[in-house]
Amino acid sequence: MKLTFIGATHEVTGSCTYLEACGKKILIDCGMEQGINYFENVPLPVPEAEIDMVFLTHAHIDHSGKLPLLYRNGFRGQIFSTCATERLCQIMLRDSANIQMFEAEWRNRKAKRSGKAEYVPLYTIEDAEGVLKCFIGRDYGEKTAVAEGMEIRFVDAGHLLGSSSLEVWITEDGISRKIVFSGDIGNENQPIIRDPQYLKEADYVVMESTYGDRSHGPRPDYISELASVIQRTFDRGGNVVIPAFAVGRTQEMLYFIRQIKEEKLVKNHGDFEVYVDSPLAVEATKIFMERMHEDFDEEAAGLIARGINPISFAGLKTSVSSDDSKAINFIDTPKVIISASGMCDAGRIKHHLKHNLWRPESTILFVGYQSVGTLGRSLVEGASRVKLFGEEIEVRAEIRMLAGISGHADKEGLFRWISAFEKKPRQVFVVHGEDTVSMTFADRIKGELGVPAMAPYSGTQYDLAAGAFIRETEPVRIEHKAAAPQSRQNTVFDRLLAAGQRLLSVIRRNEGGANKDLAKFADQINSLCDKWER
Repeated sequence: MKLTFIGATHEVTGSCTYLEACGKKILIDCGMEQGINYFENVPLPVPEAEIDMVFLTHAHIDHSGKLPLLYRNGFRGQIFSTCATERLCQIMLRDSANIQMFEAEWRNRKAKRSGKAEYVPLYTIEDAEGVLKCFIGRDYGEKTAVAEGMEIRFVDAGHLLGSSSLEVWITEDGISRKIVFSGDIGNENQPIIRDPQYLKEADYVVMESTYGDRSHGPRPDYISELASVIQRTFDRGGNVVIPAFAVGRTQEMLYFIRQIKEEKLVKNHGDFEVYVDSPLAVEATKIFMERMHEDFDEEAAGLIARGINPISFAGLKTSVSSDDSKAINFIDTPKVIISASGMCDAGRIKHHLKHNLWRPESTILFVGYQSVGTLGRSLVEGASRVKLFGEEIEVRAEIRMLAGISGHADKEGLFRWISAFEKKPRQVFVVHGEDTVSMTFADRIKGELGVPAMAPYSGTQYDLAAGAFIRETEPVRIEHKAAAPQSRQNTVFDRLLAAGQRLLSVIRRNEGGANKDLAKFADQINSLCDKWER
């Protein structure tokens, strides 16, 4: 039984860990890198077609976004997740595929004019539809046998609807080990979803460290601060534009605005309108409503018991079509516009920025983490001019960040989570954090808890049975290179290679079959080879 660290090592996105145990080849998460990529990731140790299972901690794209690519390259195994994660992935992976296809189409229009080679989308909607058939949803706390000698269980991580930490029990060759994968650990006392659940024992822990060196500080009065921003902006005659992640953060903003409206905290602007301009956010909000009885916290459940929808109110408008989206910016009255993406690097938010960044009366309100290399990060750090759709825009709007709004635990929340283990783990592996952050947090675990802890680089392998490293890798640094592109050249040939790897995997799995069937299979393969060798 061994672990190989693939993605989100000394980086915040692209989560992926490879587990080989009980004769199975397993991925824990299969995420897409976002923002700037500073370190080279090793490829998967085996062809995608040989992966038997994926254990998915939650639906965010930096944890799930490469699942359609995994399917495209031959994966046909099972994907275990919570029921809410399965439901959210139905919209998020389809949306991601549409983004890949749209970007490829846009690149190809430019490529044709300049004589460059054609780009092919990283994956298509058909790949997303295919991988969604592999999902198996499980409830929190439900222990599931996934292979002989292996059981798993999802517990609430408090980060997103359906988000989980993962417990894995393994018994192989008479040796038993328990591994816990933290997933993304949620911030406490956030609206709608429950606080993260603590675990008591594990032999090994793989945990995130996104905010491992930062404190959110005292919990702000989100309602008062948001109401103040809206009041001040509306009094100037401007719009409040909120770049928000379509899944999770958008619903939290609706939760806060519902209370602001209920308590009439914004004066002299009537029952002001709030536009959710993101088809994905609209669909995600429907899923939140579907799951409110199973997954909401006590406060939100109390509202539901009183007949109040926690994330809906008078004046809430949704925009699905592109025409609806365009029309928003021609409405003169001050309004709140919530749109994706949350880091401003894609989607409809860029159009709203184009119409509002140059207006000193408007406010751009950031309510989530902004990765290095994204447009959102540039604005937060004080950019005076930005380029949108080939046009340079002067930044004259008020740029604000709502402090403390985070779906991630801060350094104290992370430390409380790892400190809750009553039996000290043999080893803690710190991932999903920026370079120095992950190392700093690992040092804190060692220093304050006396538990061995380290931040592995991509390619590091660990023998879980022996409790020893098989290989510790050195970083391969990439200077100022953007994350893996959403589209790239030569993917058609890559797809052909992946199909060949899948075929080889199918052949191996048919070992021991009836001679008559195997002979027929061999004839079919040879016939296909004869056709393409000519």
